[in-house]
Amino acid sequence: MIALIQRVQSARVDVGDEIVGRIDAGLLALVAVQPDDGEAQTRRMLERLLGYRVFADDTGRMNRSLKETGGGLLLVSQFTLAADTRSGMRPSFTSAAPPEHGRRWFDRLVELAKVAHPGVETGRFGAHMMVQLVNDGPVTFWLDTN
Repeated sequence: MIALIQRVQSARVDVGDEIVGRIDAGLLALVAVQPDDGEAQTRRMLERLLGYRVFADDTGRMNRSLKETGGGLLLVSQFTLAADTRSGMRPSFTSAAPPEHGRRWFDRLVELAKVAHPGVETGRFGAHMMVQLVNDGPVTFWLDTN
């Protein structure tokens, strides 16, 4: 499982004219499921999303996690993160999970996150989404459970 996380002042996801997910300060996580992902990778990703220290402490150092700050978590499925871009001029998606597998484990991540942390919002799996964010820093990290 892959996640591109961004520390944000705010973020939201629109599908058509509807806002389907919105957070204030916290993390936006764009998440890709890979073919071999399962329960272990899903739980590890949640552990990293909630525990990764990207928020400033009193001295301005990145020493605080989302769990410590209580900020929002916006989870958005994005299979394109798993693309193979090493050659040619068109990405290959053979390293991304098929839609059924991707939905199963993305939904499981959302389920676990909602139990473990308040303020979890999501995009809409498989939809054409418009993602808006105000990146704080900018701070962006790539997390990979493999």
